[in-house]
Amino acid sequence: MFKKKKGLILSLTVASSILLAAGCSNSTSGTDSGKDKGDALPAVGATIYKFDDNFMSYVRRAMDTAAKDKVKLMLNDSQNDQAKQIEQVDTLIAKGAKSLAINLVDPKAAQTIVDKAKAKNIPVIFFNKEPDATVLTGYDKAYYVGTTSSESGVLQGELIAKAWEANKDKYDKNKDGKLQYVLLKGEPGHPDAEARTKFAIDTVKEKGIQVEELAMDTAMWDAMKATEKMDAWIAKYNDKIEFVIANNDGMALGAIASLEKAGYFSGDKFMPVVGVDAIPEALEMIESGKMVGSILNDAKNQGKATIDLAANAANGKDVLDGTEWKLDDKKAVRVPYIEVTKDNIQVGRDAYK
Repeated sequence: MFKKKKGLILSLTVASSILLAAGCSNSTSGTDSGKDKGDALPAVGATIYKFDDNFMSYVRRAMDTAAKDKVKLMLNDSQNDQAKQIEQVDTLIAKGAKSLAINLVDPKAAQTIVDKAKAKNIPVIFFNKEPDATVLTGYDKAYYVGTTSSESGVLQGELIAKAWEANKDKYDKNKDGKLQYVLLKGEPGHPDAEARTKFAIDTVKEKGIQVEELAMDTAMWDAMKATEKMDAWIAKYNDKIEFVIANNDGMALGAIASLEKAGYFSGDKFMPVVGVDAIPEALEMIESGKMVGSILNDAKNQGKATIDLAANAANGKDVLDGTEWKLDDKKAVRVPYIEVTKDNIQVGRDAYK
């Protein structure tokens, strides 16, 4: 009888240990860089709005590289779910993060995250999705790493205008002197989507080119959604479309997939397509002649700058200490955009070395 009781107690003890271990497991969805260093490195808690975003996947790789032997990077996939991201921030704070690096799902949630960080005196580096200026000014330990949203739109507009003027005989199918376009927009309300849409078209007009919008709709930065939109537009407008403008390369690639199904890029059937980001997949399309060009959104330096600032903050230093970065009057590090065409494609390639 005693042996049976002893065996039962042992079994219950083992079961309790397993349950306890399960309850203490990592609840964040991501990876830790620098984990082999243990407590020797300060912890930076980071979230990315979704890992499978084309551009953000390259920012994430750059962050992992920059974090090596510098900080313990606790990197999480928020899966495009703001509620999940808030939970991840709570977990990262509980795990002892000395600073936070946040790629917001929804920029409107920035204040909530700052409030949580401020309560624990933890610095916050927002990146890629810019919060409202009042969020940064309201907390002395909040900063932003990204770009000037309007710059990508202006450069894309200049790229479109140059391509149109150089190939007007080919591109102007109905010979009416107007550029008839469809536009694939990113997430509505996203600062980059709004700025790229406005400034690209405004810049084309400023160059003296008449334009006509055939269709514009959001594809939420997503290639598959862009393919679906482009399928519908080809069915409706077909040869009336003279230019495809996309707020990012992911959507541009989705549009190209649709155009290829419709017989474009074969023989004399061509459609000019432009994007933003100059990701490696887009560079291949530019080189093959299926994209006119893109605007390099420097993922490598955005990721590096984010970690540089977050690492300094985690160590209690000035965020710019020992770096080449500069803050503007909005407490932001601005990484410049660069136009990329077939003529200077090496610039794009170099950004991913």
